[in-house]
Amino acid sequence: MTVDWSWIADHTDDLTTLTLSHLQAALTAVFLGLLISLPLAVVAHRVRALRGLLLGLSNVLFTIPSIAVFVLLLPVSGLTRTTTVIGLTIYTLVVLLRNTVEGLDSVPAKTKEAAKAMGTRPMRTLLTVELPLALPVIMAGVRIATVMAISLVSVATYIGDGGLGQLFTDGFQRNFPTPVIVGVVLTLLLALVADALLVTLQYVLTPWTRRKRSA
Repeated sequence: MTVDWSWIADHTDDLTTLTLSHLQAALTAVFLGLLISLPLAVVAHRVRALRGLLLGLSNVLFTIPSIAVFVLLLPVSGLTRTTTVIGLTIYTLVVLLRNTVEGLDSVPAKTKEAAKAMGTRPMRTLLTVELPLALPVIMAGVRIATVMAISLVSVATYIGDGGLGQLFTDGFQRNFPTPVIVGVVLTLLLALVADALLVTLQYVLTPWTRRKRSA
């Protein structure tokens, strides 16, 4: 299996456009997944009666095949980027919700009691104590969700979207391996770069973990 390097040179602009489109869909889905999962995780953490329901519902949604999700959304949002983003957001929720709940659970009870004893209001305790301490676990979920979203964008090719996934369809239809190889390589690079950036962001946002390791 050989690569036609001249084809790559002739399609640089198209490859750039598809790569940016692919990344935009994945990052938008992860961002929306975070916006939805954070308040739900707080509710699941504090209201134990709803914990099983919320986590169970997210697990059920995750078991639906990705193609089926996109097809089911077509009557609602049509052959648009919105359908792609909604479908990807659904898949990020199970990872982000569970990791956020586990992160909040990992905060020591004594730390929360100390904040309460100092007269800190519950919302302030959540924002300044619980979420920062839960951040390493939450970021682990964000990393997984981001890599997963980047890999799943290609499935949206079946509804006319899909970013780099369009290269797979083009290559298979023409029995021309170069677009397929390029699509796979660019998708892997996107996932690796995104994960590395998130690791760096976590390193910057959690300076206390560095002090623990150096102690």
